[in-house]
Amino acid sequence: MEEKNLDELRRQIDAIDDSILELLNRRAALVIEVGRRKAATGQPFFVPSRERAIYDRLAANNPGPFPSSAIRGVYREIISASLSLEQPLTVVYLGPQATFTQEAAIRQFGLSARLVPAKSTAMVFDEVLRGRAQYGVVPVENSNEGIVSHTLDMFLESDLKIYAEILLEVSQSLLNLSGRMEDIKRVISHPHALGQCRLWLEENLPETPQLDVSSTARAAQMAVEDPSCAALASEMAASLYGLKVVKRKIEDNPNNFTRFLVIAKASPAPSGADKTSLMFSVRDQPGILCRMLEPFSKRGINLTKIESRPIRKKAWEYVFFLDLEGHLAESAIAAAVEELRSHCQFVKVLGSYPRSITLRQE
Repeated sequence: MEEKNLDELRRQIDAIDDSILELLNRRAALVIEVGRRKAATGQPFFVPSRERAIYDRLAANNPGPFPSSAIRGVYREIISASLSLEQPLTVVYLGPQATFTQEAAIRQFGLSARLVPAKSTAMVFDEVLRGRAQYGVVPVENSNEGIVSHTLDMFLESDLKIYAEILLEVSQSLLNLSGRMEDIKRVISHPHALGQCRLWLEENLPETPQLDVSSTARAAQMAVEDPSCAALASEMAASLYGLKVVKRKIEDNPNNFTRFLVIAKASPAPSGADKTSLMFSVRDQPGILCRMLEPFSKRGINLTKIESRPIRKKAWEYVFFLDLEGHLAESAIAAAVEELRSHCQFVKVLGSYPRSITLRQE
């Protein structure tokens, strides 16, 4: 009797799955028509604000018991497949495979996009600039280790814009071939990953040498080649390269997030919850920074980040990178930026784009 009841429940689930499949195909037919109209009017196919609105609306209307936290993951792949029907997307990211940058790209664009690894940040910018990829994904800062200087430097040389941002929770695992701590003679990883796990390494592997490499994925590759090495990397790297997890979640601060930027040839339209990034250069003078920030202060514009970098070709001159809330299309933002221009050697708007929600590891 119990088995018959179970069979009936399974038949009901199968019928619901058939209905879901029918609805997905009806949705796909509408998406194809949307794609035709976008192509005819020259509108962008990927609109991050539209995706965010879909996730937020569905989560708000969800009566349960299906968890709202899972809605984004489900619809990310539905939207990704839909975008591939409108126009196949090519996205280049800072590789190699199994880096956190690849994970961020998957979280933003889904598995239906064509994701291509690049060997350097400069190559990511170049691929997008030359039109071989519509979008690029690069890391820009970590909540514990700070700014990724090379990414900021690239914006000095490029006319590409920030199209979106991704805030991804980052968790480091210790990986090697055997899965045993006693086999570890050297720990290798990207400098930021080693820095994120500094206290744990000092306590658990105090005498073990550490080696900086170009990425966490490269560290995983080296751990495959040398059984005496352990890598700090993601669990995705363990799966991809055939390593075993010695210890999970060994970052010193559990609130460990990395911010990634999506770059493109243009910025998106206002979404209503936006951020603007810009850079400007001034001569080193007493009180100059205070004067540079006054256009924003007197208009009540909230600044969320400011970083400075020396201009490598000019001694004692600096370029500042600024994030603020709002879109350049807003009159107050536009006026503040224009006033800033009158005081600076140069001002460059890097883009206005939707503020990201925080994506936790799945």
